[in-house]
Amino acid sequence: MNFKNKTVVITGGAKGIGGSCSEKFVSAGANVCILDIDEKGKDLAEKLGTNAVFYKCDVSAEQEVKQTFENIKEQFSEIDILVNNAGIQRYGKITETTEEEWDLVMNVNLKSAFLCSKYAIPLMQNKKQACVINVASVQAFISQQNVAAYTTSKTALLGLTRSIAVDYAPNIRSVAVCPGTVDTPMLRAAIQLSPDPDEVYQECVDMHLPKRVGTSDEVAELILFLASDNASFITGQAIRIDGGLGISISGSKRD
Repeated sequence: MNFKNKTVVITGGAKGIGGSCSEKFVSAGANVCILDIDEKGKDLAEKLGTNAVFYKCDVSAEQEVKQTFENIKEQFSEIDILVNNAGIQRYGKITETTEEEWDLVMNVNLKSAFLCSKYAIPLMQNKKQACVINVASVQAFISQQNVAAYTTSKTALLGLTRSIAVDYAPNIRSVAVCPGTVDTPMLRAAIQLSPDPDEVYQECVDMHLPKRVGTSDEVAELILFLASDNASFITGQAIRIDGGLGISISGSKRD
């Protein structure tokens, strides 16, 4: 997969799945715009060389997003690929979730994808082939307890994906990538909230059929494929990369 002379925008591109995407797209020849509020994005861009540029941006704030995409247009003229990866996790049932927490999760996980798509798509429309990839979650299909805001935001991304695919065909595709548990800084921070982080991590391992969690590189490889011309007939779909999470029937075996 060769992305030479293509411009890729990755939100939450400083670390985790986004960081792996930044590295792999640069390795494949792309110009990569790393959007993040984390200054680690600047360090990553410097490490990756002249093909990577860091833009500090709160992707849930429209004016910041608008200005950032104006800056990207000035530097690169057009965009080929947008990876809406920025996301956060918060725990709680509906009755335990504050309005502030709900709005925060929706803004970062869902509104950011809307805003970045809104300002990226006009820079894609002259392209013969362009793509918007939304990083959703396996929890768009199944859900654990105490993640009401998170699973709602990730499920809504599937609707956004379909809408983009329908409204901007034929030259702009849109695909949702739905990971299971992936070993990222967000996962590590989340399990530290538990009284026994090692036990929670082992539970994450055990619930997947390969008996391990995924890696950010594995998800990034899928994203690269879906963004490539090799996947030009895939649009409007949600692709799960989840270690078979949720497909087995629990209970004792019977001969």
